[in-house]
Amino acid sequence: MPQDEDRAKTGQALVVNEAPRNLGDLLQRIAQVASDRDDVYLATIMDALGTRSFGPVLLLIGVILVSPLSGLPGMPTTMGIGLALISLQLVMGREAFWLPRWLLDRHVPSGRLQSALQWLDRPARFIDWWLRPRLSILASDSGAVFIAAICLLLALAMPAMELVPFSATAAGLAVVAFGLALVAIDGLFVLLGVFYLLAVATLAITGLVAT
Repeated sequence: MPQDEDRAKTGQALVVNEAPRNLGDLLQRIAQVASDRDDVYLATIMDALGTRSFGPVLLLIGVILVSPLSGLPGMPTTMGIGLALISLQLVMGREAFWLPRWLLDRHVPSGRLQSALQWLDRPARFIDWWLRPRLSILASDSGAVFIAAICLLLALAMPAMELVPFSATAAGLAVVAFGLALVAIDGLFVLLGVFYLLAVATLAITGLVAT
């Protein structure tokens, strides 16, 4: 399998024990994966991040949804399936996440991925400046289950978002906020994500009523 050969190139160096601490750290790890290959597989990125931490995987999905990569055909639906699977597994209490082979085989050209990472670099530095441990109870294990339940609902709506321009990006912003909350143990970002979703839902309902 091409994806297996791609993973073999990276060796064990990409399998890390320490989870990313912020958005910049996550982007740096992805950039390292993309630096020496033509195509970058989701499986390879997952190897670099690990499959035991919900926060980094959640943050990865959110980053893809808000980046130019979300414009690739079928990408929002693919990320929605991945989001649903990991959210469901967290609610069920699994210690490590499983994703199907066909999803792990999804890949993007390295050049396009690196362009997306460069596009995200400045916003990442701004966001990371605000991150710090606070309101930790909201980003604790019980808080993660609450976040997973919200993300599961978002994931179920993701296929429909393929039909509405920028809606996947809007959902991705909330996923990024939740991922950052869990990565940095920053409960403020849980509140920001929830308030943001409520505001978007209110605007959507108001628009439907007005029409």
